[in-house]
Amino acid sequence: MSWNDFHQRQQALAEVLDSARRDLTAAFDTVPSPFRDTDELLTALHHKWMQQLTGRVEVALIDTENGPHDDRVKAVTMAWRRTAGANPGLRAALDVHSANPALSEATEREHRLLAIAAGLADEHEPPHEVARVGRTFVQLLRATPITNREDRRSPLRKLIPSL
Repeated sequence: MSWNDFHQRQQALAEVLDSARRDLTAAFDTVPSPFRDTDELLTALHHKWMQQLTGRVEVALIDTENGPHDDRVKAVTMAWRRTAGANPGLRAALDVHSANPALSEATEREHRLLAIAAGLADEHEPPHEVARVGRTFVQLLRATPITNREDRRSPLRKLIPSL
């Protein structure tokens, strides 16, 4: 991929996310060039999500090295919530299209990352089991109220009322 292709893709993603902030459903009515179809667009959006989530998780875990197990769970929870709060349109777009088969493999990778990073599963366990633990973890963190005052003001609360 050339720099020109990269910039075209980034511009198209930014336009879709800007449109999603105004009307989530209409944002996916047409697929912008250079993407061929909605599946490719959704995969690129999930990749963008994972870049930001992975960075936040890594930074959060640096502060909890050699700490108690629950510190890792809290760190990963806050990293996920902060990533979602900083990217409400992106998170909402992925949530609305979560049943799309194009996202299933990427979402499983995300769930495995979260389960392992939080210390809830081991990387040597069967991948489908690790993904199941990660999926459950995400469901729980969405269902658990935010207690930190800073995170109460997060735009994520508007998108996911259970937070």
